[in-house]
Amino acid sequence: MRMRIVVYAPSETQAVRACQSAFAKVEAIEQIASDYRPDSELMTLCRNAVGRQVPVSATLGVLLERSLRLSRETDGAFDITAGPAVKLWREARRTQTMPSNAQIREALSRMGWQKIRWRARARTIELAVQGMELDLGGIAKGYACSEALTVLKQNRLSIAMVEMGGDLVFGGAPPHANGWNVRIPHAHPAKLTQQSSLNITEAALSTSGDTEQFVEINGKRYSHIVDPRTGIGLTNRTMATVLAPDGITSDSLATAACVLGAPKAYALMRQYGKTQIWLSQAG
Repeated sequence: MRMRIVVYAPSETQAVRACQSAFAKVEAIEQIASDYRPDSELMTLCRNAVGRQVPVSATLGVLLERSLRLSRETDGAFDITAGPAVKLWREARRTQTMPSNAQIREALSRMGWQKIRWRARARTIELAVQGMELDLGGIAKGYACSEALTVLKQNRLSIAMVEMGGDLVFGGAPPHANGWNVRIPHAHPAKLTQQSSLNITEAALSTSGDTEQFVEINGKRYSHIVDPRTGIGLTNRTMATVLAPDGITSDSLATAACVLGAPKAYALMRQYGKTQIWLSQAG
């Protein structure tokens, strides 16, 4: 995943030093939260936590806590146990072949956020079913962007932007500007080209959808975003953009909104303060 940092700094030396520290922070989070790295803390956890409580790091604890909260709030429309189904659809995009019903049923048998036993105070986790695979792809990038911005601010660079794969986190406004100018789609069906301009400071903006990652099988388009309740890639062509105070909130809510659809997504936003959502649907 490509990552970009923009900073305003009094010197190139200070900018380079601060950005290197921010990139290092994201690298550390990736080593904790990636499901692509077999030696990450997340993947090690999936192997070792079946049937027993295993302690986790503070970073992974934050991601698990927020993920489980959103799972409850969405009745499983957002679910970090979707790893088995996500891997099926990664393979489907590679091979252009639909997963079989048997494969989907088998993946679903190893999914379900209710199968996670999380002890927040002890910061330990237990997985109830062998073969469970956690996937933090719908929440970790936004979190990592916010953590990178925090590092920049610790290095006295408060005017900055961090961007990674549809997630953007903004610090203070650039010189002679009211904020970072961003264009986002309006929430109007079939009008994806209509744009709205915002000036954003000290907030995060995340967009989820199938604009870039999808597969077409037998004339039907399936998103890389999987509905954890069915184990099937989304076909509703929904794109969700969420503005929130931080990246962990905007990233996870944008993912959940794509699965939920408009009425339930708007209802979910009302549970979170200082958030806005824009939904668009093709076709």
